[in-house]
Amino acid sequence: MRNKDFELLAPAGNLEIFKGVIESGADAVYVGGSMFGARAYANNFTEEELLEAIDFAHLRGVKVYLTVNTLIKNSEFSKLYDYLLVYYKRGLDAVIVQDIGVVKAIHEYFPSMEIHTSTQMTVTGADGVRFLSQFGVTRVVMAREVSLAEMKRIHEETGMELEAFVHGALCYSYSGQCLFSSILGGRSGNRGRCAQPCRLPYTVEGKKDEYILSLKDMCGIKALDKLHDAGVYSLKIEGRMKQLEYACGVVKYYRSYIDSKKPVSDADYDRIKALGNRCGFTDRYYFDHNGSDMVTYVKPNFVSNAAEPSPEKRKLSIEGELVLREGEPGSLTVKRGDVTYKASIEPVSAALKAPLDKKAAIDRINKTGDTDFEFSHIKAQIGENVFVPNGALNKLRRDAISGLCDKLLKKYYRDDARYTDMSRLTALPEHVVKSDAAHDEAINDYTTICSCMTRAQLDTLIGYECFDVFYLDFDMYDRNTLIQQFADDVKCLTKRNKKVYLMLPTIFRADSSDYFVTIAKELDKVSFEGFVVKNYEELYLTENLFTGKKVILDHNMYTFNDVSKSAFFEHGVSGDTVPLELNSKEIMHRNNIGSQMIVYGYYPLMTTANCVHKNTKGCDKKQKLIYLKDRYNKSFAVCNNCKECYNTIYNSLPTMLTKNISKLKEAGIRSFRYSFTIETPKQIKAVMDDKVAEYTNGHYKRGVE
Repeated sequence: MRNKDFELLAPAGNLEIFKGVIESGADAVYVGGSMFGARAYANNFTEEELLEAIDFAHLRGVKVYLTVNTLIKNSEFSKLYDYLLVYYKRGLDAVIVQDIGVVKAIHEYFPSMEIHTSTQMTVTGADGVRFLSQFGVTRVVMAREVSLAEMKRIHEETGMELEAFVHGALCYSYSGQCLFSSILGGRSGNRGRCAQPCRLPYTVEGKKDEYILSLKDMCGIKALDKLHDAGVYSLKIEGRMKQLEYACGVVKYYRSYIDSKKPVSDADYDRIKALGNRCGFTDRYYFDHNGSDMVTYVKPNFVSNAAEPSPEKRKLSIEGELVLREGEPGSLTVKRGDVTYKASIEPVSAALKAPLDKKAAIDRINKTGDTDFEFSHIKAQIGENVFVPNGALNKLRRDAISGLCDKLLKKYYRDDARYTDMSRLTALPEHVVKSDAAHDEAINDYTTICSCMTRAQLDTLIGYECFDVFYLDFDMYDRNTLIQQFADDVKCLTKRNKKVYLMLPTIFRADSSDYFVTIAKELDKVSFEGFVVKNYEELYLTENLFTGKKVILDHNMYTFNDVSKSAFFEHGVSGDTVPLELNSKEIMHRNNIGSQMIVYGYYPLMTTANCVHKNTKGCDKKQKLIYLKDRYNKSFAVCNNCKECYNTIYNSLPTMLTKNISKLKEAGIRSFRYSFTIETPKQIKAVMDDKVAEYTNGHYKRGVE
């Protein structure tokens, strides 16, 4: 570690860049392997390359983190242990993970490896950190939208090691909350295949070719002191698909200013910008919730106008002591730091002709060639009349350097991996299984659910007897009157023998969390069933503030595999929602105990901190639908949630799977949900009368790669 204040974490898309960013000053490097990485189209490392990279880094005191940050399907999970085992044994320092099931498995499989949660987990508060710490997580990568003030609070309240993005491309959507590329083109960001529809033009409020979803690149080099004050430990540079000159150049400048602690000069800032940017730089998220000056508005081509020279390849300094005495084994002792290794050859013979020249012997030992080492100094004790062939000296040097290298690396090697049977990893709590068995004995024991986001929708839906359960959205209520309004709605619905859940917001930042805590005692007195949660912050809070209330996971709390589902259910969850990206075959082959399926609704394509309404019309705190029209003339509704200050962009067509309910029942699903979001009462009636003119099957038939 070159500087105790920060870890400078660099990306590498291949072995050349990996070595380059280390030579440029990186303290740690993150890479993708052949599987499970969120850059499926990068030049990811082969097993041989990654093992070489781990050794190269460890010899230089640099850490290596492997991205295992996609959602993993049931059919893939059995490959995880064998994939990681060889790297774990070699000393891989950490994995970066999105899938909670992968977190659980790695904690079981590989007990002495660090687990860093990916930014795609969308962690925005201390309660999310508290939840994840229960799984052995050692570092949390903050959502890019989290401010420095929020990071400071999270660090002070939890003590968790925090990592923050400091340079590179910004997603418009909260990471992990984007299905835009997935739903439109089948290329899932959650599976490392994002097609970046945010970088395309849209017509907004009649204005054509607006790049309203495209953000400028982040550059936080001017905020290093503030990042330090916020308690951030690791500074992450984005760019596993960038070129050598960019990666090494950016690392070099950050290294320089981390070490010098000087203000960044205008000239160096311009040089950094010349390495590559999209319409300039921004660090706005560090200080504000959003801002129109973060958006490119014009075509966001990545422009690079300068090429930094490749970093000098430096060898590692070692010391040597050569001993060659007649009749005794010859030896070369090599040393780096406090690690020493001694290599020997057969006893040295007397010279028959010319004795061995001391300088020539030292020169021979100095020829370290393409190894990682070079001698800074060699002591030599050579008898007056001895002879050693050049081949023997070469072997002595090779053996000594090889032995020292092995000894230096040996401290990183591990042999404590422990395989856990999949049945143990996927097991659900006994009471959940028993409850499902009781359902099996019932005839036609199925539940129909509706969720709604507005009072007008509720007024319409309450007239339909077919719904057994109502999910009432948090955003339906004013904060000042939430308890009374919600209690009135619960009372009205329970009189009709309906069960009621409070559906919490997609994003739950500090202000929302603080408010929720203040109303918890009063809210707990209301006789409703429980909560539908959409993030780790809500999950932790509901489980710790309320007793006797059930907790249901929404679709974006991903249970892509049965291990993830087990992990959540072990922590008190009562039910989950089938992820929107699974197809019918994958649904049939998952454990659907306690699962519900959304069979109607406009899928949310993006959840964003930046606001289309604000960035086009200004912020007036009024909730209103704005429509984006793409190059195919499809319109996407954008709804601004002003209370929690985020936008949701919805698909142009609703997904309709009601004709597939009988098949879903065969898969063991017992609960079916109609998700109403942007519909008018008239549109709701059309849905209930099965008169929706245009709709899509979502991913039910095709799924994602």
